[in-house]
Amino acid sequence: MIRILATALLALSLTASGAFATSMDDLVKREGLYYKKFTDTPFTGVVDEGKRRGAFKNGEQEGPWFIYYENGQLMAKGAFKNGEQEGPWVEYNKDGTEDKDLSGIYRNGEKVSD
Repeated sequence: MIRILATALLALSLTASGAFATSMDDLVKREGLYYKKFTDTPFTGVVDEGKRRGAFKNGEQEGPWFIYYENGQLMAKGAFKNGEQEGPWVEYNKDGTEDKDLSGIYRNGEKVSD
């Protein structure tokens, strides 16, 4: 019972603070940071609906991200660190083939190798 109550309180506190978003449509970008609409606190939480799926920390994209075309086909997958592409990224053309020009290893948002 205590475990259920603790879980419910945690979920309530996260939801009440605006920690969750369902899509990028719930966010606005101001001065390089993302905010939940109608707030002045940089967004921390998860975007899990729509064409872009991943997490934000203090208004910046952080961790693994998946980006999709309108038809649901995967467009790109990779990770962000402090709002910049970081590590291996794979970008896809609309036909599902890999886009070799955009795929590669990224550091601080810039491609450093294939």
